[in-house]
Amino acid sequence: MGDHYFSAAPSSSEQLRRLRVTLFDRDVEVTTAAGVFSPDRLDKGTDVLLSNSPEAPAGGDFLDIGAGWGPISLTLAMQAPRARVWALDVNERALDLVRRNAEALGLENVHAVTADQIPDDVVFRTIRSNPPIRVGKDVLHGLLESWLPRLDEHSDAYLVVQKNLGSDSLQRWIEQTLPDSFSTRRHATSKGFRVLKVRRHGDPATAPINLP
Repeated sequence: MGDHYFSAAPSSSEQLRRLRVTLFDRDVEVTTAAGVFSPDRLDKGTDVLLSNSPEAPAGGDFLDIGAGWGPISLTLAMQAPRARVWALDVNERALDLVRRNAEALGLENVHAVTADQIPDDVVFRTIRSNPPIRVGKDVLHGLLESWLPRLDEHSDAYLVVQKNLGSDSLQRWIEQTLPDSFSTRRHATSKGFRVLKVRRHGDPATAPINLP
């Protein structure tokens, strides 16, 4: 079987290349390679997500699920220099590219990691993702079940999914799977993609009691 962008260790030659892209209104040059997601351009879905999600909070821990060569993580790191950005991927080549690109851009707050390298006690002020739909429903659902519940209270995740690859069915699944303290809605639709917003509300059990 050939390499996929979700292979942990691609066997194909790297074929490193340089790419000019605009991230957070900055024209930057990044390094990409064969064997990772969208090595020749900023993927349309990622561009839709970056164009249709709000600027990140000022600080805290952020998560990018399926980081690839890093466009979402790099953007978050530029938006919020005081934040800690976790660029999550199974593909070691992709993680190496994230590290190269963060270093080249002078971004010291990006941590390119596999899932086991994120401490269990970390909760996220925001999650942004162009999730790896082509890994199959079971793997995708497992990823989202693992990470969406780790949103901090009153915090949001933004996921971009192509409409003809099941964005509406994924929205229904999230609504049915996450606890009542979460809500999911369509945040934006553009260029054949939907951006889904998942919010974790406050836990009623921990809400302050307003005495008369």
